[in-house]
Amino acid sequence: MNSYKKHIRTGLIGSGFAAKFHLDALRKVYGVKVEIIGVYSKTIDKCNRFCHENSLKPFSNLDELIDASDVLHLCTPPVTHEPLAIQILKQNKHVIIEKPLTGYFGNGKLDFSGDNFDKEDGFKKAMESVQHMLEAEKNSEGKILYAENWVYAPAIQKEKELIEKTRSQILWIQAQQSHSGSHSKAYGKWNLSGGGSLMGKGCHPLTGAIYLKHVEGNINNGKPIRPKSVTCRTHSITRLENFRNQGHLRDGYTDVEDYAFTHVVFEDGTIADITASELLHGGVKNYLEVHANNHRTICNLTPNNAMQTYNPVDSAFNDVYVVEKTGTKEGWSNISPDEAWFNGYQHEMEAFYEAISIGKEPESNSTLATDVILTIYSSYKSAQKRGVEIIIPTL
Repeated sequence: MNSYKKHIRTGLIGSGFAAKFHLDALRKVYGVKVEIIGVYSKTIDKCNRFCHENSLKPFSNLDELIDASDVLHLCTPPVTHEPLAIQILKQNKHVIIEKPLTGYFGNGKLDFSGDNFDKEDGFKKAMESVQHMLEAEKNSEGKILYAENWVYAPAIQKEKELIEKTRSQILWIQAQQSHSGSHSKAYGKWNLSGGGSLMGKGCHPLTGAIYLKHVEGNINNGKPIRPKSVTCRTHSITRLENFRNQGHLRDGYTDVEDYAFTHVVFEDGTIADITASELLHGGVKNYLEVHANNHRTICNLTPNNAMQTYNPVDSAFNDVYVVEKTGTKEGWSNISPDEAWFNGYQHEMEAFYEAISIGKEPESNSTLATDVILTIYSSYKSAQKRGVEIIIPTL
């Protein structure tokens, strides 16, 4: 592939929620000319509808889309990421992989349950999946770009600047993603999503925390500071027999947790506490707080008070998008003037396509993604042992 390109052809794999926000962010890339070649999805009717609504070309053959593109976006369930990424990398194309990178999705048997399998076995299988993807990347001219928007959110990038310019030592990070339940129909089934709240939501704040420790290590010591050990507890609150569902929180999770608390210890002895759940009313809570030796920062991705609106009648805002996952539009709302901007989606795509065009390593890459998956599946091992500390290995 050319080391410098100002015109890049791209294709989308998937036609659901993730594909839409990837597409919206792609259309805001300005530093590189991006030509969206088309879309492939196994759900043909949904793909055709998505393409019609967005003036895109549907592809019925994945190999044809890969061949016509320089970059492919994986906007598909996590269970598909490994085989699709390897297929793309073998053709020397770049692949932007929506989080999480990969995972363990069961043994293929009909009676598999995420509730009772040996998490040590799941960890080993997840690591094998990661290794297969890293090996494919090593042998390819293409790169894995890990689509974790938290890395590129303006608040997180500003905190990166503070760390680098003041050579901060991060002592403790608190971070959370929670809301009332996922959009995805695949979510809630371990064999499709590779886990529950810890995997689907916890990966965001966990990546933010690990990323900032990487930044700190690189600026102060010339190498990233990695997570060393983890303790974790998970719970399935909406599956309790005494849970009373009043229709405000999604339930119906088959065999995954809806709450996780993870305590991470890094190589330098500093710590991070990560919370993830499906139990939160009032919209998404995306939050990361840094306690450093020379400053404290609170990063409110969502909600934030950039705009606050009072609406006395819910129906008056029927045609107004307020904020993701809000239960009601009545009363006071932290209405987001540009939710995608605060969450870093367009900054992520701009950074990815700049990196591809000039041949540089993206900040959110396979190394960061690997640390996240190692930590998540070490956390599941800990949770199965009711919070026993687990050492996180290196690959």
